Amino acid sequence: MAAPLDDATRAIVKACVPALEAHGLTITQEMYKRLLATPEIRDLFNMSHQKDGEQPKALALAVLAYARNIDNLGALGGMVERIAEKHVGLNILPEHYPFVADALLGAIAHVLGDAATPEILDAWGKAYWFLADILIGREGQIYQAHEAAPGGWTGWRAFAVRECVRESETVTSFELVPVDGKPVMRHQPGQYLSFRLDIPGHGTQRRNYSISSAPGGDGYRISVRRMPGGAVSEWLHDSVQPGTVLQVSAPTGDFTLADPAPESVVLLSAGVGLTPMISLLGALTDAQASTDVRYIHATHSAATEAFGDYVCGLAQAGRIQGEVFYSRQAPADADGSLTRHAGRITPDWLKDRVDAGATYYICGPDGFMRDMVGVLKESGLPKAQIRYEFFGSASDADLVT
Repeated sequence: MAAPLDDATRAIVKACVPALEAHGLTITQEMYKRLLATPEIRDLFNMSHQKDGEQPKALALAVLAYARNIDNLGALGGMVERIAEKHVGLNILPEHYPFVADALLGAIAHVLGDAATPEILDAWGKAYWFLADILIGREGQIYQAHEAAPGGWTGWRAFAVRECVRESETVTSFELVPVDGKPVMRHQPGQYLSFRLDIPGHGTQRRNYSISSAPGGDGYRISVRRMPGGAVSEWLHDSVQPGTVLQVSAPTGDFTLADPAPESVVLLSAGVGLTPMISLLGALTDAQASTDVRYIHATHSAATEAFGDYVCGLAQAGRIQGEVFYSRQAPADADGSLTRHAGRITPDWLKDRVDAGATYYICGPDGFMRDMVGVLKESGLPKAQIRYEFFGSASDADLVT
């Protein structure tokens, strides 16, 4: 267990909050510049989040949140768990942490110059290793649980694509089964898989994709949206076919159902944010489930609506209440099983329909999640009833903790 930080260290870290507010992003950009100069470390990262600036921004917000809450680190429990789960998916190990420490402290010294006194650098070194020890300990627990689980594994495992299914004009599903033919670990609905992919012309890439299949079975399914210009998504859509072998780590992520499941659940998604919701729907609507489920989704049009037939079938069977919003063109042949709307899910629309007894699961673009989470918080819902999942880095200040 990490030794508690002393009062002097915590006081110095708190005093650095104004500097982090002013220079935090510059520090993390410099940190990644240094860190990614080491090839074996660079290969651990999703480089698309470096190109779009999301990862440095997300880290800057996390470091700022850490400094602001240094006297109340319990407030950061959710953030720490998300980081640990992400690290396990990417196979981050204790030996990687010293590289980050050197890069972070070097970046602080470089950006702050003479203001980065030996006392400040010493305090941040202690603060870094305090948090690192917590993460290493939690990640070790997750690795051990994966290794001990029936069908579980650690590290990378070879999976073959069994089938590719086009779900909409932008989303394709890939069914994956282990090459070794052995059982796979039962995932928790809402979790994701991490991949180590060798993309011609782009080298090694790391990506996370939500599992869109219900728990159980002999493999997993992911559903990927084609991103124009996206090196990995275009390769998956254009080049991957049945028989292609991919390197996969065990399911991770904390965007999962409570056990037992809540009595009432609202699944609120936009775009490809529906993929973990489809896994959650599978678990919530099986023969043993008694949860009241409301499914609310936003998409552009019927052509971009993945899993529309599946959701419609659940609604027709009375297993869910469903509402779908179409921002560009609503279908003309609505069958009445779902409530269909033209337009977007707005904060005002949600505000008038908040169910104080329900647990909300939210996934979609950061702006969408910020709006929806904001409404739920303003409506007085407890934190435990507001769950959300990030696609990519958590780069929105309102969502970090």
